[in-house]
Amino acid sequence: MKKGDQRIPPPDRHAPREIDRGQRINEQIRISPVRLIGATGEQLGVVPTSQAMEMAREANLDLVEVAANERPPVCKILDYGKFRYQQSRKKTKTTVHQQKLKEIRVRPKTGEHDVETKINQARRFLEHKDKVLVNVTFRGRELQHIEEGRRIILAILEGLTDVAKVEKPPSMEGKRMTAMLAPKASA
Repeated sequence: MKKGDQRIPPPDRHAPREIDRGQRINEQIRISPVRLIGATGEQLGVVPTSQAMEMAREANLDLVEVAANERPPVCKILDYGKFRYQQSRKKTKTTVHQQKLKEIRVRPKTGEHDVETKINQARRFLEHKDKVLVNVTFRGRELQHIEEGRRIILAILEGLTDVAKVEKPPSMEGKRMTAMLAPKASA
């Protein structure tokens, strides 16, 4: 070890751990009494846990602890499987699609079938709400035939008019011709 290095002590294996076990349901609830909320959301007041369990069984539902840190703990009568499903749906619903820039590269001599394949690939990107940069790269003597590259890029743009709008029309940038496509706004 060098001078000035500090050693980090290893974690204590015997220290009590905080384990999140989620919500307690039915027989896992040991504290009595509990503040009870009915299946339709009405306040039923403070009742013994055994009475709350009996009410949940009669309704053919579960007794779920929703606020464990309160005194007395708050429990609700509900369908636990349905409740967990709704909680997982809420988590996934909050994620928003981050728009990305995808690139399609072709050459002036690219064949017609290959251009169709590239159009289909770009269509998939646009359907996933990503932007597409169409790029025709010229090498050597191909620079003398810019119109051939323009023909290919216009064919790609024409093939995608139903799902995309042209954000930047075809233009030459050094040895490449580029055009930018954005997905059409869903109506």
